[in-house]
Amino acid sequence: MPALRLILLWHHHQPFYKDLVTGEYRLPWVRLHALKDYYGMVKLLDEFPSVHQNFNIVPSLMTQIQDYVEGTAQDPFLSVAAKPAKDLSGDERRFALQYLFQANPVNVIGRYPRYHELWERFREHGALPERAERYFTAQDFTDLQVLSQIAWFDEFFLEEKDVAALVKKGRQYSLEDQKFVIARERELLAKVLPAYGAAAKKGSIEISATPFYHPILPLVCDTSAGAVSSPGLPLPQSRFRHPEDAREQLARGLDLHERVFGMRPKGVWPSEGSVSEEALAIAHSLGIQWMATDEGVLGRSTGLFFARDGHGRLPAPLGEKLYNIHRYENGSTAMHMVFRDHTISDLIGFVYSGMPPAEAAKHLIGNVKEAAKPVLAQGRDAVVSIILDGENAWEYYPKSGREFLRRFYDGLQREAGLEAVTISEAIARHKDFGRLKSIVPGSWINANFNVWIGAPEDNRAWDYLYNAREFYAQNAARANETKRKLAFDEILIAEGSDWNWWYGPEHHSANDRDFDELYRKHLSNVYQALGATPPDSLAQPITGAEVRPSFTPQTAYIHPRVTGDKVRYFEWMGAAVYTADHRAGAMHGKQFLLDSVYAGIDGTHVYGRLDFKEKVPETDFEIVVNLESWAASEPRARRTLRLDASVHEHSMKEWKIENGTAGTVLATSANADEHVKVALRRNFEFKLPLAWLLATPGTTTAAERKAGTAVATSRLRLRFSLWQDRLPVDALPLEGWIELQVLSEGDLLYAVM
Repeated sequence: MPALRLILLWHHHQPFYKDLVTGEYRLPWVRLHALKDYYGMVKLLDEFPSVHQNFNIVPSLMTQIQDYVEGTAQDPFLSVAAKPAKDLSGDERRFALQYLFQANPVNVIGRYPRYHELWERFREHGALPERAERYFTAQDFTDLQVLSQIAWFDEFFLEEKDVAALVKKGRQYSLEDQKFVIARERELLAKVLPAYGAAAKKGSIEISATPFYHPILPLVCDTSAGAVSSPGLPLPQSRFRHPEDAREQLARGLDLHERVFGMRPKGVWPSEGSVSEEALAIAHSLGIQWMATDEGVLGRSTGLFFARDGHGRLPAPLGEKLYNIHRYENGSTAMHMVFRDHTISDLIGFVYSGMPPAEAAKHLIGNVKEAAKPVLAQGRDAVVSIILDGENAWEYYPKSGREFLRRFYDGLQREAGLEAVTISEAIARHKDFGRLKSIVPGSWINANFNVWIGAPEDNRAWDYLYNAREFYAQNAARANETKRKLAFDEILIAEGSDWNWWYGPEHHSANDRDFDELYRKHLSNVYQALGATPPDSLAQPITGAEVRPSFTPQTAYIHPRVTGDKVRYFEWMGAAVYTADHRAGAMHGKQFLLDSVYAGIDGTHVYGRLDFKEKVPETDFEIVVNLESWAASEPRARRTLRLDASVHEHSMKEWKIENGTAGTVLATSANADEHVKVALRRNFEFKLPLAWLLATPGTTTAAERKAGTAVATSRLRLRFSLWQDRLPVDALPLEGWIELQVLSEGDLLYAVM
């Protein structure tokens, strides 16, 4: 019988946050993700011995973890979290407020009631540290310091008796509690890398490498590769061409893996899946036996396009191409190649977090089996490759996605004829390899390098790197060995992909400015190490204006006609507005279908409007609006409604409104209530009675308004999501809710004055 082999490769990566000159870490994400994700991802496999997996660990991430374990990391975020709250300076208090709330508000912050309470207080004051600081007491800061660390503890660590007791305590933490958490962090970090080494030695995982500082190898070899995969792409003024640096990056990474894990990697997930024939030749010369990248690179290299049907399935001839292991041979270079299934990988990253874990795990296994079915029907072995981030997705899952993973792994080991294997195991067992004689240069994102080169910001960053590299070549010989080594290390760090990930139009985070300053600092260190003054250009930001999703609260009652046909600007004036930010964050590949949402109340109704990013989607879909209300005096007693609307061929097929609290249907398209209206044409709109949410606008006296004590007696929040093929593919907001104050018209107008 033909075999179905599943390759799971989890990629662990964080940028190099350390300034080699000062020794200080600019951002805390190595420490936090090492606490939250890395250990549990491999430890979980002890429960599923027949489920073999692959982990790609970036060498520069490993060195930063080691720095923390050795106690030599200078992390200002850890220092602020560790300092007694009463001793915090004003700057440190504001620093704590700015950074200790940078976590998923639902699954990380929202998991801890006191942490969420403090976060809400911060938001009430505009999420601005300078405005919110005076509303936080010393005890508030101590609770924030403790909970902001515990919230990043791995699920396995949270089960430890003393940690569990601290979580149960919930609030009113002491200085001793604070000291305990900080001390425990270092102990937990020390477990991460040994856990991977132990799993690799017993054969349950294979560890692969990446070039040391995570550079885009084809672009380091030659920036002209950007225009090969995207003809006409604007390139930097100066051509950066240093294949010797690419080789050094890869060799250093392999050497570190061998020192840490006691075995040299056989395979490489090149940074961002970026390959070219020159990069493959370098890897082959260093003894690498396999490399992995995306299906798009295979498609461009073979002249195919892996187009799927409405259920995400490939036709048989394309499935036979993708679900195979290929062997690239060109001249003296030979390499086994694995190509990721882009669609299935993205389901884990962006979709399954919005589904019940059991349902998501079943859907994933079914997807893998359906994908491979045409290949197996031909009597050939099928190899399905799923490759994605091993850390960033889990913030969007409850409890770091552990229930989903457990159910998925349990299903894998129970599924007859399906085996989860390491890539080297898959190669050893495979018989009928696909053949490749050439590779079109590209990455896992659109089979090109446009994320990292081509935009004005990207090209400016490459030109600054070119200038620093040329300065090094001309001046390094005059410096002593220590300074020369420091300068070259800074060059290699600046070659990393992470800086240009945040430049250009594609991505942004709350730390864009930090990344920009750190990149320019690394380049400045090159000049300073060689005894020169950095050029003035490095003192100026590369990044443009910061772009973030925008939210405007409701400022006045609204009374729109609900038609879905024509946007009447003035009818929605005063509504709360949430506009999506279509630049992705740390994870790329999110599908954006929604553009903005409007919400507001009048004295008797709540209204909502959803605008699509371009036009109403072509394929059938479902819109879900979740609404919750609660009395301000009793935030735990909530009333919930759910509006479901099914759309077929651009028209509303049916809709219904359910009372989630009571589990009853309140209205449907077949049995509509006179106070309800739901419409879809150019956009989606609705109105519902506030009474269904037990939300009644209260009124306050003039004296209460003057005293600033006018508050809503009820609160209301909404969230819109779009589903296709029973999968949640987009939502607004992506995290959290749109909140409305249920106030009288006069109080609402007064509140915004």
